[in-house]
Amino acid sequence: MQVSFTADELIAWLRPIATRGLASVPVAGIAALEAAEPGDLSFLGNSKYRPAVAGSKASVILLPADYDGEPSAGQLFLLVDNPSVALATLCGRIEQQLWPKPSPGVHPSAVVEAGALVDASATVGPLCVVQSGGTVGPGSHLQAQVFVGTNASVGRDCWLMPGVVIGAECRVGDRVRLHSGVVVGSDGFGYEFVQGRHEKVPQVGIVVIEDDVEIGANSTLDRARFSRTVIGAGTKIDNLVQVAHNVIIGRHCILCAQVGIAGSTTLADYVVLGGQAGVAGHLSIGKGAKGAGQAGITSNVEPGQFVAGNPSMPYMLERRIHVLQRRLPELFKRVDALERGGT
Repeated sequence: MQVSFTADELIAWLRPIATRGLASVPVAGIAALEAAEPGDLSFLGNSKYRPAVAGSKASVILLPADYDGEPSAGQLFLLVDNPSVALATLCGRIEQQLWPKPSPGVHPSAVVEAGALVDASATVGPLCVVQSGGTVGPGSHLQAQVFVGTNASVGRDCWLMPGVVIGAECRVGDRVRLHSGVVVGSDGFGYEFVQGRHEKVPQVGIVVIEDDVEIGANSTLDRARFSRTVIGAGTKIDNLVQVAHNVIIGRHCILCAQVGIAGSTTLADYVVLGGQAGVAGHLSIGKGAKGAGQAGITSNVEPGQFVAGNPSMPYMLERRIHVLQRRLPELFKRVDALERGGT
């Protein structure tokens, strides 16, 4: 990372509630509190690291507004509402410097078929394909080898990383970010067993991704058997997530890595699923519900409920059972001893 920010620039961008001290050198890197050296910026995003602030060598530290310590010589404290959010704001600036969006236009090696529409302010990178009827909206950027199928649409100010596939007829909203290898509109997994054979059921629906969604690398969203698979506005999906046909995901949900959701399940708004959680088909997950990592969800979940385990159950009950399971060997020894004593 080759960047350099002065204290005045940081204050102008982050608009802290208050400042303490004075940085003696520009910021040229970001590091954890204990690893930081002069010239680094650090932050206190978790209260358990609070003791490390006093000994940190960072030139600038982002701190919560209620922090009452004083900086060392040559050190600047920026007091903000949320240090983690402030750091994200700064990283946005760094991202713009390190990976600026290229100039609009279509690369000579790209294929834009007749009948496709690419806005003049969009960028279509090397070896991309936009098929007939496909559209790419204003300010959107398609990096190398992105495929936009027949009559598929990409909205305004989207960023599609190398190797993204948008299947025929599928729709991507505005300000959507799709990381490398994302497939939108792969066939749903549908078969009927007929006379000793698995006969394919055609999947003729689409996938709709609403505004401000981000989807991690190598995640797959299956097109619906009919109608649509939907990813609601503001939802964030991690790497290697499988969303099956006709799944409806609400607004501002979080799906962590390797989550799998079977067909025709509905997630209401603000649902959170931990890594490797699995959700069976034709279920309803209520608003604000949470599933712990590796939860196996096989029945409906009420709004606001927190479940864990496989099969899933209320989180605190699952924790109690987990503790008791660890005591089973001792319990069996006691039972065996009682039985021997009774014979």
